[in-house]
Amino acid sequence: MRIAYISTYPPRECGIATFNQNLVRAVNANFTGDDAVTQCGFVVAMNDSEKLKDYEYPEEVKFTVRQDNQKDYIRAANYLNTSNADVCILEHEFGIYGGESGIYILPLINRLEKPLVTVLHTVLREPSFVQKIIMREIADQSSKVIVMSKRAVEFLTSIYEIPAEKIQIIEHGVPDLEASENNEIKKLPAFKNKKVLFTFGLISRNKGMETVIKALPAIVKQHPDVMYVILGNTHPGVLKNNGEEYRDSLKRLAAQLGVSKHLTFINKFVSEEELFQYLTAIDIYITPYLNEAQITSGTLSYAIGAGAAVVSTPYWHAQELLDNDRGRIFDFKDHEQLGAIVNDLLGNPESLKQLKRNAYDYGLHTRYPKIGAEYIKVAQEAAAKHDLNDKILQSTIVDPEIMPRFSLDHVLRLTDDTGIVQHAKFGIPNLKEGYCLDDNARALIMALMAYQRNKSPEALKLLPIYLSYIHYMQTEDGNFRNFLSFSRQYLDEVGSEDSFGRTIWSLGYLINCATNNSYREFAVEIFHKAIQQFKNLTHIRGQANTIIGIALYLKVFPGDDGLIQEMKNLTLPLMDAYEANSDDNWHWFEDVMTYDNAILPLALMHSTEITGDPDVKRVALEAMDFLDKATLSNGYLSPVGNEGWYRKGGKFPEYDQQAIETMAMVLMNFQAYQLWHKPEYIEKMFACYMWFLGDNSLRAPLYDHETKGCCDGILPTGINRNQGAESTLAYLISHLTVLKAFELEYEYHKYGQTIELC
Repeated sequence: MRIAYISTYPPRECGIATFNQNLVRAVNANFTGDDAVTQCGFVVAMNDSEKLKDYEYPEEVKFTVRQDNQKDYIRAANYLNTSNADVCILEHEFGIYGGESGIYILPLINRLEKPLVTVLHTVLREPSFVQKIIMREIADQSSKVIVMSKRAVEFLTSIYEIPAEKIQIIEHGVPDLEASENNEIKKLPAFKNKKVLFTFGLISRNKGMETVIKALPAIVKQHPDVMYVILGNTHPGVLKNNGEEYRDSLKRLAAQLGVSKHLTFINKFVSEEELFQYLTAIDIYITPYLNEAQITSGTLSYAIGAGAAVVSTPYWHAQELLDNDRGRIFDFKDHEQLGAIVNDLLGNPESLKQLKRNAYDYGLHTRYPKIGAEYIKVAQEAAAKHDLNDKILQSTIVDPEIMPRFSLDHVLRLTDDTGIVQHAKFGIPNLKEGYCLDDNARALIMALMAYQRNKSPEALKLLPIYLSYIHYMQTEDGNFRNFLSFSRQYLDEVGSEDSFGRTIWSLGYLINCATNNSYREFAVEIFHKAIQQFKNLTHIRGQANTIIGIALYLKVFPGDDGLIQEMKNLTLPLMDAYEANSDDNWHWFEDVMTYDNAILPLALMHSTEITGDPDVKRVALEAMDFLDKATLSNGYLSPVGNEGWYRKGGKFPEYDQQAIETMAMVLMNFQAYQLWHKPEYIEKMFACYMWFLGDNSLRAPLYDHETKGCCDGILPTGINRNQGAESTLAYLISHLTVLKAFELEYEYHKYGQTIELC
């Protein structure tokens, strides 16, 4: 029974990593002799860094996945499918996989041809929409789902609607160790001749250690030889963002209460064997977590397994594990109750000894070799029942392997502290042309998308630059200028309606997915000031872009009846234009197709998503179908060329083709999929994206792998080699949209096979 484990893994400091390493050893401990060699499994390790060599993994790690690199997940699936593994075990915790709530894991398991068993380390009582989808999909793809508590089973069946027969409880394993007669830990200054209270694990605010410190004055008063020892490093994520702020606050609190001499920090990540020595050297182990939403606690399991006397707040796992007099419970944040319980136990040695004995006896049946045997049995059953024919393996629609690695290099080259320069000569910024509002609005959307995808620090730094440019260009009456010289001189008094609409779109996008409240509040202020100009818009593309921005705003503030009416007012001219110009052979808003065409049906999709208007939906679908047939009929995208445009009854102009057209097509088809869940929209979206990579009338790529920019368009004579902001941003927004669609692969594969293009 060769098992492949998908998880974090030591030396990465992570509770899931330690659990998985212990599980590997527990399973291997059940095999001896030749079996120990032939049945030995391997690990696919999750990296929290883009550098594959950041960790020196042991030999059982055969493949590494960078958490935020979507391609790595596909490569991992291919590696697993061609390996000699009989079964895969997935350790699941939302935070160890990439994307929103770890959604990047879904394409991997969707492609997996091996039977899958999943261990759920977190089961939320109030999951987000995405978290609920992820859990259901994991359960659907798994032969069996393993949890470690009865409460988790209850949540999975009632909240996530996962069949009970698919769920199995296997308790958290503990080391198969016994206390040594000569425990060196007891000789340490913090332990010698002390009554030791103990907490261990990665330190972060949700651990509630301040509750114990607040209880210390009352405990020290009765037991002056008490020492509270906190063992563990600060959580890497906390350390990265906040440094040692929490640990320092605990030290200050102890000083204020006069108990600094009764508090000891041991700042290190210890081995299991060393941890066991600590646990058998203490008097009382305390888990003072701040809320009940902890379905599994490895630290609590370890303490029980070591035969420690445990005092804990009533989080879910503690309620079960400390039942039947295996521990004591105190209320969340109640330091007075904690102090009373600790004083009672320290003052009654027999009660303390009985608590330890009860914990030790219970822990015997959760020791790792026994737990490993249970996992082997589950894996064998999964392998026996697995039939690859039961899993419909479809050819992928979106293939991230052929997509270039996402890079902001050219955007960074074009951006200074004012904004993004609008034009370039080849790959060099053309400073003579200055800046424009259109491009800075697009750049804001792109930077937000990039940050959403992988928390890019480069993208985060760009956001205030583009938002500041938009603010600088707004006039007192709420309108916007468009052009600014490199010397920061205004070049117009009022910008175009297109630039106005694109700016409202970008502000709506920021309001919808702001990285922090200050950015959202600033965007709302600019947005509200511009509302007075909505009624003055007369051109349908300006109106369309504005509709999209309003729709995004209304997803955050759905009760704004005034803005709903504004959106309806802006939708009406598009509907009137369509009715005035369309006939049996021409389903369009004007008697000529010009530029940024897909924005028009895209805007109506956003409008009908908010209002549910069936007529708006009908027109959006008719116009999209007409546009698709006009531009995708050759099996690849050929956007409307701007040499004469495409006139009703006229000849379709092949050149010049612009990147902005392609971006709009990508966005339109993805929005159509999000609303109506037809896989054909995903296929069309990807076909449009491939225009950038060479699936076009010239069969030549516009994306420049050297500069990481995008050429400005396709001419009759070849590629326009200039790489301005508009084309580069169009490419990057399209790229990020495709990656977002790829996250939903598990979903659109369920709706049907791929189709032929128009």
